[in-house]
Amino acid sequence: MEEEIKTHAEVVGDVGVLLGFVKQMNLPELLDRHIKRHHLEQGLSLDWVISIWLVYIVIQGNHRKVTVEDWIREKHETLELLTGLPIRKTDFTDDRLTIALRHLSHNECWNAIEEDLGRNLIRIYELPQETVRVDATTVSGYHQGGEGSIWQYGHSKDDPALRQIKLMMAALDPLGLPIGLDVVEGKSADDLLYLPVILRTLRCLCKLGR
Repeated sequence: MEEEIKTHAEVVGDVGVLLGFVKQMNLPELLDRHIKRHHLEQGLSLDWVISIWLVYIVIQGNHRKVTVEDWIREKHETLELLTGLPIRKTDFTDDRLTIALRHLSHNECWNAIEEDLGRNLIRIYELPQETVRVDATTVSGYHQGGEGSIWQYGHSKDDPALRQIKLMMAALDPLGLPIGLDVVEGKSADDLLYLPVILRTLRCLCKLGR
């Protein structure tokens, strides 16, 4: 009697390469310093949930939460092998991803992560720090907006009839690597946005400026 052999195939793609970069950046450890685990929380820690979710976003070009769980199921054994961690079906549900986003939505937490990550990348890759460019841009789209939303009408070079958000970014020149980013209401004036991102950039570079 011949033994029946069952096989299971997973398409690895760029998962291994991107998770390698995630580890090299020490992203899970960095996130763990600023996102404290709740005493009732079970399963994969949020630092790894966020890290793997970022890999998904880069590969799929899709930031929607609803499709993440299916992708994790298709790469389950690959992800467990590469991370060395057990991954449950419930680790990437919409509710779990919402909790992760809620942590990142707090300005103090986000800014601390941004500064630590910037210092880490500069140290690892020995990036030049002589010139930092700070600039604002807008992103417009068909969004409802309204009270409490960052999608607002404002001065626009694209289409004034569309609501927009405003991005204020500081990036290392000539690489263009973002080390400071603020996402604010589309109606915000540029001149009030420069100083906060410049001060955070100086803290990231561990330098004084004027």
